[in-house]
Amino acid sequence: MLAYLEETLPRRKSQVPAIYHARRLTNYFSGRNMSEIRAREIRAYITARQNDGVKAGTINRELGLFQAAINHAIKEWEWRLDNPVRGRFLKEPEGRLRWLSSEEIEALLQQAKEVPHLNAFVLLALNTGCRSGELLGLEWSRVDWSRREIRLDAEHTKTGKGRIIPTNDAAHEALLDRARFRATHCPASPWVFAHEDGERIKSIRRSFKTACRNARIEDATPHTLRHTCASHLVSSGVPIYEVQQLLGHSSHEMTQRYAHLAPDRVKRAVSALEIMSTKSTHPGTNEKAAKVLMTP
Repeated sequence: MLAYLEETLPRRKSQVPAIYHARRLTNYFSGRNMSEIRAREIRAYITARQNDGVKAGTINRELGLFQAAINHAIKEWEWRLDNPVRGRFLKEPEGRLRWLSSEEIEALLQQAKEVPHLNAFVLLALNTGCRSGELLGLEWSRVDWSRREIRLDAEHTKTGKGRIIPTNDAAHEALLDRARFRATHCPASPWVFAHEDGERIKSIRRSFKTACRNARIEDATPHTLRHTCASHLVSSGVPIYEVQQLLGHSSHEMTQRYAHLAPDRVKRAVSALEIMSTKSTHPGTNEKAAKVLMTP
């Protein structure tokens, strides 16, 4: 696992989750002969993680890393191994989309002020819909001040497709705040989110969790900010397609999950059907149908 991570981590867009998953796998499987690990050992690992109260999605991500490492060993190192992880993934329940209300946003921002880089992160995530990895990996060279845009190239996105993110006033002010921090502490750092020594901030999970706890916000993660951005856009009447383009969803179905937040759009669609029906029927037909429907 260590050799696999040394070879592949530099190419990963987000390194921290892989390290966490590898740690869990190593704690359980360390010292065992790889050629002796079979399906029953994988099932035992799944059971152990379930007994720890770990959700199916997390277990699947851990298994995915294990499967990828074994495939890498087979392909690149020519190890003669079967892959016992294949076909052992758990079925994940369709999760509830969690987003923050206006009151929760206000409370979170109030608490995030205690950590300057967290406040800027929350503002940018809410106003751009960018993923955590896209923001934490953002370099100043991809911030266009004159056009007020952020450029995400293919290698910077989860889907492998680049996109341009416009910055509104709130996002622009958040970038200015980070620029002032950089000028004061680390003028040579290429990273928008950097420590005082110029090194990139790799994770905000701990500070985000603390801010949520202090704001009395439950069941929220940094990714909730992305859901919040999407839900508020759709609720405000922004077309689903435009939201898809901004967030960089790989499919229309991903964005369609927020469609129920635009009831006015559905009402307009139903109204259009009513007009079409009226034009296509003889006078008095609708009145007759109404009387039939209203008859006990």
